[in-house]
Amino acid sequence: MKHIYLLLLLLSCTFGFAQQNQANGDIPGFKLYPNPTINGKVYIETTLDAPKQINIFDVLGTQVLQTTLSGRELNVSNLDKGVYILRVFEREKVVTRKLVIK
Repeated sequence: MKHIYLLLLLLSCTFGFAQQNQANGDIPGFKLYPNPTINGKVYIETTLDAPKQINIFDVLGTQVLQTTLSGRELNVSNLDKGVYILRVFEREKVVTRKLVIK
């Protein structure tokens, strides 16, 4: 039963974020790798390569990380293994992706 509630929550968060993405548009050339990550680092690349605001949420919707990224490397080693929702803001544009940490 817990799995069903968790799945419903994840789907509702995803749909909610997706609706906001459509309003603002996707970030051109967005790349997130490696995903899943095992070394505690992920790389975020965009065409504009401007500073980005990063928000990471757990599956319950709790914000677990908020930072500004001026380069490409994001350190996620302080996060537990699991599935997260990553939101990236860059110059009035937003991208939301699933991030898996193994």
